[in-house]
Amino acid sequence: MQTKSFLFLIVLFVFFAVNQVAGQVRDTVFRKPDTLKNQEVKPAPKVMTSRDSAKARYVNPGKVAARKAVMRSFIFPGLGQIYNIHLLNDGYGTRAGKNQTAQKIYTIGKIAAIYGGFGALTLSYIESSKNYNLFLKELQDRTLTGKIDPNSPYATYSTAGITTAKDTYRRNKQIVIFSYVLLYGANVVDAYVAARLHFFNIDDKLSFKIMPSMINTNTVYGFNASPAIKLSLTF
Repeated sequence: MQTKSFLFLIVLFVFFAVNQVAGQVRDTVFRKPDTLKNQEVKPAPKVMTSRDSAKARYVNPGKVAARKAVMRSFIFPGLGQIYNIHLLNDGYGTRAGKNQTAQKIYTIGKIAAIYGGFGALTLSYIESSKNYNLFLKELQDRTLTGKIDPNSPYATYSTAGITTAKDTYRRNKQIVIFSYVLLYGANVVDAYVAARLHFFNIDDKLSFKIMPSMINTNTVYGFNASPAIKLSLTF
């Protein structure tokens, strides 16, 4: 009798144990994945204001072209002018009544003038630097020896004249360097102005008229006419 009771308790214990294990396995298998942890949080779309809409609608082609021309001229002189030649092929100048061939020849002439100017300045700098070194060496030799070398090509020059010549050529070198900067700046400014003016409407419809007129200078106590000039612009 005790053996049957003991077996019954063992069977009952095994039944509860199997039941608990099956419940844990079922929970592990059928547990749904947490999709919220893996989901990427996307930022809210930016609300476009009226100012942003106005910017998106209007693009100033002259401003964009001028910026590109300036950058090219900064990188290398003449590139901005070449870019302006390509602008002439967009047909905008033709609608405005401009002569495309004359504009291209004029722009090519400006490029030639830029490089001609750089070439002339370079030759001037080389010549001034050469003469400056010669007069400087002659002056140093006279200072060291205390006398004038009769075999020197500058033997007929006085020491004061040698000093003046040296200073003159040194000043010429400085002027040439300053002219380099001016020519480089003029190259950039010309590219900017030409690119901006390309998109300006300067056809025959653009006109202005000046005519005499009368204006009221007394707006409180009646009419007091004064002579004036009226300017009218037509686009």
